[in-house]
Amino acid sequence: MTLFGTTQDGHDVDRITISGGDLTVDILTLGATVQSVRLAGVPHNLTLGSERFEDYATSMDYFGAIVGPIANRIGNSRVRLDGMMHELERNENGETHLHSGSEGVHRKNWHVLEQSRDRVTLGLRLADGVAGLPGNRDIRVTYQVSAPATFTMQIDGTTDATTCMNFASHIYWNLDGGDTWDGHALRIAADHYLPVDARTCPTGEVVPVAGTQMDFRTSRKLVQDAPALDHNFCLSQEATDLRDVLWLTGASGLQMTLATTEPGTQIHDAAGSHRPGKPIYEGLVIEPQHWPDAPNNSGFPSIKITPDKAYHQVTQWRFDR
Repeated sequence: MTLFGTTQDGHDVDRITISGGDLTVDILTLGATVQSVRLAGVPHNLTLGSERFEDYATSMDYFGAIVGPIANRIGNSRVRLDGMMHELERNENGETHLHSGSEGVHRKNWHVLEQSRDRVTLGLRLADGVAGLPGNRDIRVTYQVSAPATFTMQIDGTTDATTCMNFASHIYWNLDGGDTWDGHALRIAADHYLPVDARTCPTGEVVPVAGTQMDFRTSRKLVQDAPALDHNFCLSQEATDLRDVLWLTGASGLQMTLATTEPGTQIHDAAGSHRPGKPIYEGLVIEPQHWPDAPNNSGFPSIKITPDKAYHQVTQWRFDR
C-alpha cells in the first residue's frame, strides 16, 4: 500500500496492488476505484486510469469508481420509501439525480478492512440522510484476483432502516490500448433493453432488441454513434446466480468475459466523457447493476433494501487471449 494523494480535507488516499495468476490490479481508496488492470504480456492498462491524483479529484471522479448508493439516474430526483418521499440532489442539468450526486460513494475515501497479496476489502459507513436516503448503512467491496486471469468484485450492504441500494462499478474498458474503442466487438445476452428520453432516463418501456440497433445477442463490431449507447440491457427480472452475460473482444483478439449476479448492465460509449487531453469514445463503460430509475417504474426489479434484506452483488471479469 502506497500513498497516492491527499484530499482537500486532509485524508490520505492510498493505492493497493493485488495480483494473482496473470493479472495485477491497482485499487485506490478514493471511490474504491479500479485504477488499472494489467495482464501479463500486454503492454497497456486494460482500463482508463490516471497517475495524477488531481484528475480523480476533479474530472475523472467516475473513472473506475464504485457509484452509488443509487447508481445511474432517478428521473424525478425523488424516491418514496415506507410512505415518505425523499428528495434527492438534482445534480444533472438541475433535473435528474445521477450516481447519488455530490455525496455519492465515488467521492468518499474508503477504509481498508482486510488486505492480502491477491485480495483487498474496503469499507464505508453512510450515515442516515447521506445522499438523501434513510438508514445508517455499512458498505463493503472486496476485490480479488485469481489464476489464470480472473478479477472478481463483491459488494455487500446493510442498513438499519428501509432504503435504496443499487451499486455499480464504473470502469472504462479499452482492451487494445488505442485512442478509442474502435475495432472492439460486443456481445450481450440480453433480449430486451430500456429506451431512454432526452434526459437519458428510461421511458418505462421494456423493448425487445430484435430488429433494432440494440441487438448484440450475436457479437458485432461497435460503431461510433450507431447506435449511441447509454442504455440498460435487461439480463433478467431479478438478481440471480453468477452467470456469463457479456463478451468484449478487442481487435487484438483479447477477450473479456463478464459474469454478474445483476439483472441489468448499462453500456455507455463515453461520447460525453473523456480523460484530460484524450478523445471521447476512448473507453467503453460497462456497469452491471439493477435497472435505472427503478423506484419510479413498478415493473422494474426493486432496489429497496431493508434491515432484514441485505444488498449483495458479485461481478467477475475473465481475460483470455
